[in-house]
Amino acid sequence: MEQRRIGNRSVSAIGLGVMPMAIEGRPDEARSIATIHAALDAGVTFIDTADAYHVRADDVGYGETLVARALASYPGDAMNVLVATKGGHLRPGDGSWTVNGSPAYLHRACEESMKRLGVSSIGLYQLHRPDRTVHYEDSVGVLAELLDAGKIEMAGISNANPDQIRIAQDVLGGRLVSVQNQFSPAFRSSKPELDLCEEMGIAFLPWSPLGGISRAGKLGDRFAAFATVADELGVSPQRLCLAWELALSDVVVPIPGSSRPETIADSALAIEVHLDPDQIARLNRAGS
Repeated sequence: MEQRRIGNRSVSAIGLGVMPMAIEGRPDEARSIATIHAALDAGVTFIDTADAYHVRADDVGYGETLVARALASYPGDAMNVLVATKGGHLRPGDGSWTVNGSPAYLHRACEESMKRLGVSSIGLYQLHRPDRTVHYEDSVGVLAELLDAGKIEMAGISNANPDQIRIAQDVLGGRLVSVQNQFSPAFRSSKPELDLCEEMGIAFLPWSPLGGISRAGKLGDRFAAFATVADELGVSPQRLCLAWELALSDVVVPIPGSSRPETIADSALAIEVHLDPDQIARLNRAGS
C-alpha cells in the first residue's frame, strides 16, 4: 500500500478508525477483531483509537483493549503497525461527552492507556480536545513531558484550530507530528488546518472522512458529483471520497471508521484510484 509519513514513521496512506467498533451500536468483539485483521490484511499499518471510545462507565478504554487483542491475535506480522490513541475526552457512561485537559488527568490517562495497549511507550499520543477551563499550553505541555519521559514516541493534537496548532508546535519544540480534525465532503471547515499542516510538514488525519457513521453509506446520495465520478471510475463513492482526500495533499492520512471487514477492505483500495484534474475540480466544488 502507498505510504505516507507521520513524524518519523512510514504508515499506510489509509488508516483505520476504531470508534464505530467501540461506542453505541458497536458489533460484537469477534466481528470487530475480524475487521481489524481485514485492515491489516489489506496493508493498513495505522490504527487510531482513544480511551473515550466506550459505552458504559465500566468499560473505559474498550477501543484500546480491542486493538491490543486484535494485534495480539493477528496471525501475520503486525510489528510495523502504528497505534495512535487520545486522552482528554471522557464519557461518563450515560452517552454524553466531557473534557478534562488538566495535566494531572492527562498524565494519569496516558498511564492507563499504556496498560490497556500493553506497551511501554505509545506510538502516537494525541490531546483529544481542548479544555476551555485549562490553558492550552498546559495541556500540550503534558505531551512534551510524556515525550521527554519516553512514555510516548510521538505527539499529536485533535480538534485544533490554526492558532492552537502553532501553540502546540511551539510548546513541543517542533515535535508536533499530527493534527486530527473532522474533514469530509460535508465538513470542509478544517481546510485551513489542513493547509497549515501541509505548510508545516505535519500529518493531517481526517476523522469521519466519509461524513460520519450514520451518513457514510449515503455519501453518493448527498453529493451527486461523488456518485457521478465514482460511477465513471467503477468504484464506490466511499472509496472515491478517500481518494479525493488523498489527492488534496501528501500530508493527508484519512482514518475511516469501520465495523465490518468488507468496508475497510473497500476503503483500503482508495490508493488505487487515480483522479484527473477535472475530476478533482468537480469534487472540490461539490456541496459548495
